[in-house]
Amino acid sequence: MNPLVGGIEAGGTKFVCAVGTGPDDLRALSRIPTTTPAETIGRAIEFFRTECAKHGKLAAVGIASFGPIDPDLASPGFGRITTTPKPNWGDTDLVGPVRAALSVPVGFDTDVNIAALGEWQWGAGQGIDDLIYLTIGTGIGGGGLVGGKLLHGLIHPEMGHMRIPHDRARDPYPGHCPFHGDCLEGLACGPAMNARWQQASETLPADHPAWQLEAHYLSLALVNLVCTLSPRRIILGGGVMQQPALFPLIRAEVQQLLNNYVQSPAITENIESYIVPPGLGNQSGVLGAFALAGRLARAE
Repeated sequence: MNPLVGGIEAGGTKFVCAVGTGPDDLRALSRIPTTTPAETIGRAIEFFRTECAKHGKLAAVGIASFGPIDPDLASPGFGRITTTPKPNWGDTDLVGPVRAALSVPVGFDTDVNIAALGEWQWGAGQGIDDLIYLTIGTGIGGGGLVGGKLLHGLIHPEMGHMRIPHDRARDPYPGHCPFHGDCLEGLACGPAMNARWQQASETLPADHPAWQLEAHYLSLALVNLVCTLSPRRIILGGGVMQQPALFPLIRAEVQQLLNNYVQSPAITENIESYIVPPGLGNQSGVLGAFALAGRLARAE
């Protein structure tokens, strides 16, 4: 039986906080606007205190955070958001206040790594120990598992900031990223689409040329990931991926770009089952935080 845990999906626009044991036992959920660190974290803590009074003490809390972050347990900066461009949130300690207020173990990782964990445990990645989760929305981020273990290293994956070919004759838009200009995020995130086409991406019709260009950039990124990490499945979430036309365009271009070089039936014959939407919908992050907290609780 899974323990009772708390989960926080800490996003740039909202914190999603929840209490439960899994997708079939979600006892409480609240969405808190991301304002100042003190106010937002304080409201999250108050949510958990209120729910603990109803449901009992939590075994652990998992936090899935926007980044960059410091997820290294041995680092003095563990639990902090680091160089985020979000105003007032640089060098913010997320783990410390939650752990001190609730007196429970707190797990911490990137929102996309944790979404990958949630999909692995309960969603489109079940039974697959080598997978990538990429979110395409306000920003672009990627995480994943190799051999069932979350991807880390120097810090953590920053797949949204890989450099991809930018044909300025086809697309003169300079890029949205404040750090790198025309990296993947700079070219293909939702705000980049809005700026390039002068309208919100969700209002663009399926036959608009925006989607061909978007599919092109995302396909270039996926081919890089296939060739470097060799995942057994790629899961694409986020608001931009709500456009149904994108998945078939991306699958076709990935096959074209690979040009039969990667000889796996997953790509050559069954790509509809290889590049897929999240099985948990928009709850991959907060349920992944449950999965992280559950791992932590069982290890205590």
